[in-house]
Amino acid sequence: MKRLKKNTGWSKWISLTLIVLLAAAILAGCGSADQGAESGAEDGVTAYVGGTIFESSLDPVKGGMAYGYSFINSALTKVSPESEYVGDLAKDWEISDDARTYTFKLRQDVKFHDGSDFTAEDVVFTYNTVKENQGDNANVDLSRLESVTARGDDTVVFTLKEPYSSFLDQTALLGIVPSDGYDSETFDTMPVGTGPWKIVQYDTEQKIIVAANESYYEGAPEISQVTLLNMEEDTAIANAKSGQLDVVMVDPAYVSEEVEGMHIENLETMDVRQISLPVTKETSYTTESGKTITVGNNVTSDKAVRQALTIGIDRGKIIDDALNGVGKPAEGFTTNLSWGSPANFEDNDKEGAAKLLEDAGWKKGSDGIYEKDGQKCRFTLLSPSGDTARYQLAAAFAEEAKSIGIQVDLDQKTWDELNTEAASNGVVWGWGQYDPVILKNLFYSESFTGDGTANTVRYSNKTVDRLIDTALGANNREDAVRAWKQVQEESADDYAYIYLVNIEHSYFVKDNLDISVETQIPHPHGHGMPVINNMKDWSWK
Repeated sequence: MKRLKKNTGWSKWISLTLIVLLAAAILAGCGSADQGAESGAEDGVTAYVGGTIFESSLDPVKGGMAYGYSFINSALTKVSPESEYVGDLAKDWEISDDARTYTFKLRQDVKFHDGSDFTAEDVVFTYNTVKENQGDNANVDLSRLESVTARGDDTVVFTLKEPYSSFLDQTALLGIVPSDGYDSETFDTMPVGTGPWKIVQYDTEQKIIVAANESYYEGAPEISQVTLLNMEEDTAIANAKSGQLDVVMVDPAYVSEEVEGMHIENLETMDVRQISLPVTKETSYTTESGKTITVGNNVTSDKAVRQALTIGIDRGKIIDDALNGVGKPAEGFTTNLSWGSPANFEDNDKEGAAKLLEDAGWKKGSDGIYEKDGQKCRFTLLSPSGDTARYQLAAAFAEEAKSIGIQVDLDQKTWDELNTEAASNGVVWGWGQYDPVILKNLFYSESFTGDGTANTVRYSNKTVDRLIDTALGANNREDAVRAWKQVQEESADDYAYIYLVNIEHSYFVKDNLDISVETQIPHPHGHGMPVINNMKDWSWK
């Protein structure tokens, strides 16, 4: 039976919150936040996984904890270690022939952290709330959702305005909240969900303590408590060396550090670093807001330049120089994504790169840089301010470009500046998500706006546009994946993007802690937080 409405559910939630807050205060007074590393399973795990979790709301309605690692509010579906979608709160689902109706059968053995039952009504409430407040949630796209209805307690039916194969991806991003216990302000820091962990303490910009959900439908986590701390990375390394942390996110520059009692884990990701190169000649362009900007680049618009860079650089050397050897050379989106279809070529082909340039009319000048018609083979490569790793990648790339006679000047810009200047300069981007709709962002002709991250290179190919439309309109995953792979294959010969590295995420882990590498999902974009996606599987050895 569905729980009583409003007052009863809300009072129950308040009572539970007061209890867990009191328990957390007692634990904090005993110093539990830094006892995990010293005491083992009895006191739980203490970890530093970056500050991202502290930077925005934890509320799923506002986009909190999306991208495959929500451990508080479970979603209808989730990503498996094989990067496939499997049921979570949903047991299974069907898609209609016209690709506009998605029907989900729900689990019936699930309760929220407040003890109340999970039903279809909660799914309807969550999706309608996000749909009505789409501007508050940039991580989940429900713009094509026409309606969502419940059929009894265990079935939910979604109707779309038009076919949109990416809708299934959205169901893995949106955690479900209770329909009669949701409070927008409270859920920013203390959301109530159905996941394996529940928050018992949230100290703004300092720490979050979560406790195992003993009623979790897949079985309670073995670790009883986890404390996530917010600090500078140098401080985290120091605390790890003094034995106060069990898990520590580290930049590749730190992977050679020796930390007694800990070992390094370099975890697989789908996170790719690539360089965008404008494919049209320089001209002016007026945005929808009326702003006139420069778009295109007279050097990178030459396909021979883009191709020479793609085959001529040594990706292994770039990874060694910039990332301390942590990462894998990339030629496209990784094959650990079902829809990834990277190109297949040998890089570090300096002779082949030289021939391409010379056949295109470029001649090497006295300074070793190619020239043509009075134009130096020279362009600017931008990276975001404050992102050391991307700047180091840019610098290592520039050294390789110079070795084949192309001069790359480096600069750093704020994201607001990059969103405009990407239209006329190279940019080091980071992309990594399960949703293949990113390929529309990169290649669809009409995506370019002149002030954003979409198709900044101004790529235009009618065949690719048609394939993207086919992929988005597919009514099954297989046909969609097939079309998305064809998008990559068709666009590969245009070399609009130079893929450098499929990065790995590095963590120091206590030797007696098993973070269950085999059940880690390939990490999406964003270092730090993804490691907690399988925290329910962690255990003490």
